[in-house]
Amino acid sequence: MAEKDSIIPELVNDEGENPAKEQAGTLALPQQLLPDKLCLLPMPERPFFPAQAQPIMVNIDPWVETLKRVRDSGQTVIGLCYVENFGENGFDAGAFPEIGCVVQLHQVQEVEDKLQFLAQGLKRFKITKWISTRPPFMATVSYPKSPEEDQERLKAYSISVIKAIKTLLPLNPLYNEELKQYLSRFTPNDPSLLSDFAATITSATGKELQGILETLSLSKRMDKVLVMLKKELEILKMQKEISQEVNRKVSENQRKFFLKEQLKVIQEELGLSKDDKTAEIEKFTNRLKKMEVPEHVQEEIDDEFEKIRVLETGSAEYGVTRNYLDWLTSIPWGVYSTDNLDLDIAKKILERDHDALDDVKDRIIEFLAVGAYKKEIAGSILLLVGPPGVGKTSIGKSIAESLGRKFFRFSLGGMRDEAEIKGHRRTYIGALPGKLVHALKDCKVSNPVIMLDEIDKIGISYQGDPASALLEVLDPEQNDKFLDHYLDLTLDLSKVLFICTANQLDTIPGPLFDRMDAIRLSGYITKEKVDIAKHHLWPRLLKRSGLKSKQLKITDATIRQIVEGYAREAGVRNLEKHLARIVRKSIVKLLKKPDLEQKVSLKNLEELLGKPVFQKERSITGVGVVTGLAWTSLGGATLSIEAARIDAKQKGFKLTGQLGDVMQESASIAYSYISSNMTRFKGNTDYFDTSFIHIHVPEGATPKDGPSAGITMATALLSLAFEKKIDRPLAMTGELTLTGQVLPVGGIREKIIAARRIKIMELILPYANQRDFDELPDHIKSGITVHFAKNYKDVAKVIF
Repeated sequence: MAEKDSIIPELVNDEGENPAKEQAGTLALPQQLLPDKLCLLPMPERPFFPAQAQPIMVNIDPWVETLKRVRDSGQTVIGLCYVENFGENGFDAGAFPEIGCVVQLHQVQEVEDKLQFLAQGLKRFKITKWISTRPPFMATVSYPKSPEEDQERLKAYSISVIKAIKTLLPLNPLYNEELKQYLSRFTPNDPSLLSDFAATITSATGKELQGILETLSLSKRMDKVLVMLKKELEILKMQKEISQEVNRKVSENQRKFFLKEQLKVIQEELGLSKDDKTAEIEKFTNRLKKMEVPEHVQEEIDDEFEKIRVLETGSAEYGVTRNYLDWLTSIPWGVYSTDNLDLDIAKKILERDHDALDDVKDRIIEFLAVGAYKKEIAGSILLLVGPPGVGKTSIGKSIAESLGRKFFRFSLGGMRDEAEIKGHRRTYIGALPGKLVHALKDCKVSNPVIMLDEIDKIGISYQGDPASALLEVLDPEQNDKFLDHYLDLTLDLSKVLFICTANQLDTIPGPLFDRMDAIRLSGYITKEKVDIAKHHLWPRLLKRSGLKSKQLKITDATIRQIVEGYAREAGVRNLEKHLARIVRKSIVKLLKKPDLEQKVSLKNLEELLGKPVFQKERSITGVGVVTGLAWTSLGGATLSIEAARIDAKQKGFKLTGQLGDVMQESASIAYSYISSNMTRFKGNTDYFDTSFIHIHVPEGATPKDGPSAGITMATALLSLAFEKKIDRPLAMTGELTLTGQVLPVGGIREKIIAARRIKIMELILPYANQRDFDELPDHIKSGITVHFAKNYKDVAKVIF
């Protein structure tokens, strides 16, 4: 590029002229002496003719070298050749035709990244030998002459050409300007230049014009030109007819418009202006013009229009019909937004809005990839399952943004009336359509992203079962003909992307869950929470409060302490509340000292938030004490199980800790298994026959249930019988059978996160859960030692 920059100033002086040109400001005559060697430039659109004089623009790269060679040669002429699609397959001299036009260069100047010069056509030339077949192109040329012909015949041709040009002049005023330019430079008595000029004013193709340039015989050339002029005349006549037809239609529309406006004024003057009924009907009709209304819907609308025309505006039936038409015409029938199926954009949006959740983001990208492959996303129902505050709703918004679709959310929590989904029948006073019709109306498209929040908290009452009503909505085989009771018409919901959210799956009816594709969002570990707070929560809180980042700063160590001491839940909602509390207290200080720059650190954290809610967790140790792992709707948790011998005379056991039925059964199974297999474990076979055992699960105010504490309870009993405590930090989970089999359990990710939180890095898991462990992200598995057990003997071997 540096080389080009040094060449351009040499070609162009400050006035934009060519310093090599000897006669600046004057046009060269065609009769001047022309060189036998020419530098050549390709013309990709149309050939140049000797009768032309017009500006030409070329790219600096690679043609600056050609113009530089013209300057160095002391010449001000260059050869122009028509080359169709030049440069598409490389620069090849073989694409040049034999015949071109030599032109005089004037006013060479740089315009942005191109070179512009005025070219004055001089004469035809013929390439006889190539000197350079790569840019800059150069060749030895000759200047062919037209053969001698009958002058009277040429004169007759000239008159015919001039007559044809005169016929064209009234049809296109641009020809007048071109003719004036031609007559200012040439006489109309030269048949060669006249035929060339006539060819240049036509809209013929480049190949047709090249044929004219290569025709040396004047009579043949003028014969071809006359045919071109005849075609041009026919085209212009057709164009004129089309223009007249368009003008006639425009004039007719204008006339109707003015008449309507006059009619409105007359009606207002006479008191005959439209009533409310006519205005309403017009409003509804105008709405439908922008839609593709299905035939069965249009028939219903037409019937309602006929009904409303005969009803009195004061009648109750009129109000019902008017509201019905208002809803019918507000639904976007046949209106769809165009999906953006670019996976790179979707990845950027997901990465921008969410830290961590890599497995969830990958799953969403896979879902979008299927839609991108088949060119549409339809008939899909996603279910995002996870504890509160892990980002289920925000992920739904990100999916909608990445697709370029409208987003609508409504909560199903506590919904007890199926009419919220399917609408009320119009026979009821104040009847309205269901939420889905509201969503389509608000979004103004028939393919929005609709989020059904808290689907696991739907209620049931005497008014109906909303979960059963959702079966039709969330079934891709049925929802293309969804029937709303208010509309009493079928709607196509098959193009809608439904995203449901839930905290747990237990309360979702089986038939409803079968229709959804579940994506699980587990809780965050401490590092992930810190990243989310830094990149999302803290900047958002500062923006909401109108603070600048330099006015209030917080360290990473402080955020970590807030996570571990004040906000240990699986999500980040409580973390955001504590950060917001810090911002509020800091603003109070700023109001007193506006220039104060504050920094939140470990030293002043307790001053802002008080003493930590959670102390550093430690697993309880001792004989008969084992740490188990549990799953809750709020994420994973560790659970210490204690066993003690309280009587050495009678047999039996009791349970405390507010345990559910399933957990009580697990305790009974563990007691039966250990007491009946003491011989196998080489223990005192009479121990349980003479002992009354008490099993307790701490935090007795918290209800607990589930089968996953089976092996934990069995281990506590075995530890008690052996009078040995577990000598290292270790936790376990798994269901136990009477035969000692260890069965798989759920919530493996959440349980491992809970173990990491209290620094327990050795775990015992059921063998069937090995797949779940292997699928976990590396940052969760790193440093964890896992023993997989098929039978309780495997558990006992690891511990004792």
